[in-house]
Amino acid sequence: MNNDIRRVVDRLSTAREGFAIQAVAFDMDGLMLNTEDLYEKVGHILMQRRGKRYRDEVRIQMIGLAARQAFDILIVEEELTDSWSELQSETDLIFEEILPTELRAMPGLVGMLQRVESYGLPKCVATSSSRAFATKALSLVGMIDRVDFIITAEDVPRGKPYPDIYLAAADRMSVSVDRMLVLEDSPKGTEAGVAAGAYVVSVPNEHTRNGNFEGCKWIADTLNDPRLAELLKGFQL
Repeated sequence: MNNDIRRVVDRLSTAREGFAIQAVAFDMDGLMLNTEDLYEKVGHILMQRRGKRYRDEVRIQMIGLAARQAFDILIVEEELTDSWSELQSETDLIFEEILPTELRAMPGLVGMLQRVESYGLPKCVATSSSRAFATKALSLVGMIDRVDFIITAEDVPRGKPYPDIYLAAADRMSVSVDRMLVLEDSPKGTEAGVAAGAYVVSVPNEHTRNGNFEGCKWIADTLNDPRLAELLKGFQL
């Protein structure tokens, strides 16, 4: 038994009797879809148009945040004269061009959705993206009908890393937040789920793998991680 599995077994041995995951909340960008790859490409285009370089240290600060917060960071760090809404509008136009041909589901997503569905668990998307973007992106990959609803940063008083979005997700799915599995790829999203009191598993990608995922139950390589399949069975290993 490797160390990762052993740590999971140790945690499960202390779980209270009858504990089981009752709902699942998926982040979208970088967790369900490869949109973090596309955000990076769009960022490079935006900055090139302004004679600047899209720096990794700035991009990393922006990951997981709602649009206004993310663009405010870009404006300050790069001393831009654009407003956040102007940057958002320009970003939307670039995405219109690249989404149809470059958008992809992340590895393991289809299988994970099938497992959640097989247990009849409610499931939602909880994203910092706008509702319009989330709806379009999930529709393009044929996933919009695979989730019960989408909740966005527009629907809550405070976006990630605050817990509001996950508290609202649990409430809408009529489950106790500590029985809700949150799947997140970013440190800020992980922080939001942990602050809400959810059962958080972090699934980093190449853009976030060096981040701080403090408070999550464990870190999965992809959504294909066998521990996720076992978790959905109700802690039966």
